[in-house]
Amino acid sequence: MSLPPPAIRILLEILVIVAAIWDIRTRRIPNWLTLSGVILGVGLNTFLFEVYGLWFSLKGLGLAFGVYMVLYLLHAMGAGDVKLMAAVGAAAGWGNWLGILILTSLAGAVAGLVLIAFKGRFRRTIGNLGIIITSLGRGRAPYKETPELDVSSDQGLRLPHGALIALGTLGFLAAALRWAPR
Repeated sequence: MSLPPPAIRILLEILVIVAAIWDIRTRRIPNWLTLSGVILGVGLNTFLFEVYGLWFSLKGLGLAFGVYMVLYLLHAMGAGDVKLMAAVGAAAGWGNWLGILILTSLAGAVAGLVLIAFKGRFRRTIGNLGIIITSLGRGRAPYKETPELDVSSDQGLRLPHGALIALGTLGFLAAALRWAPR
């Protein structure tokens, strides 16, 4: 974990807060926002750290895009979420992005458990977890077994992942401010 420079922190904060608000209100994350995030992330890192910054940014962009593209192909994530995480990776770099991914995953797990409890869908969710594990074990996409496992299905429980990305990113920045070496 490293503390990003102030310009990168401000970019990340604005990017994820706007994305979260947009995702909560419309269930979409606009392309203009994610593309701007990628361009500014790569541009700022390159400006601040020259060739090293460019490489740092591109590794974060590539890792974030790759991981989230797999989730998108499994219909577990929307395209806007993929592009938002790519923009976060471009700004934060690969090492910091891994920390953001962990905190985003934890926020998603907690929010998912709360939603499951609120909707009274614990048994159904356990069954769906079994379907996910067996489907992936057979090399099949889980959404092909059960349509409610498709993120675009109205049958499934859905969370605005942009808001979870914001929680993970802001949590990471707060932790980096507190504990990262300077």
